[in-house]
Amino acid sequence: MATEKELSDFLKSVEKRAFKRSYYHVRNEESALDIVQDSMMKLAQHYGDKPPGELPMLYQRILSNCTLDWFRRQKTHRALFSSMGEFVATGDDGAEFDALEALSFASNGEHAQSTEDLARRAQTFHQIEDEVARLPPRQREAFLMRYWEEMDVAETAAAMGCSEGSVKTHCFRAVQTLGKALKAKGIEL
Repeated sequence: MATEKELSDFLKSVEKRAFKRSYYHVRNEESALDIVQDSMMKLAQHYGDKPPGELPMLYQRILSNCTLDWFRRQKTHRALFSSMGEFVATGDDGAEFDALEALSFASNGEHAQSTEDLARRAQTFHQIEDEVARLPPRQREAFLMRYWEEMDVAETAAAMGCSEGSVKTHCFRAVQTLGKALKAKGIEL
């Protein structure tokens, strides 16, 4: 069994290498730091009672899994939100603004858009909202926490009171259901 000091010393000894490894994978300092921090927390929480000799291999596996989770989140996020370009407009100054802002600004008269465009966007948003509302409660909850609130799998699992595997399953099913329903309505995301 590793003592608190042994665990702390181990984590200090691997933090720089782990950061470099993560940084080479994700090419983003903040994301690399998050991955390293998450992997260290998981090691301490779940495997802190293991013998010191087992910690290096456990940590490497956890770091690899956290990195893969990061890539999965990025892939899912891009798949869900990359085609939202038609909802994002560019202002006169060349700056982009949020899709939801397009509707609120239009109502304030700050951005001149055709009534047809506004109606089409509003209708599309309502259709998306309706389909999200039709999801089974657990799928909707997991989907909104993961992709709207941008919570990670562990946070979502803790908030929902279920396993991380259940969160992943609920999210996968929600994405599949939404994709089919929206495609049937002619909405391609």
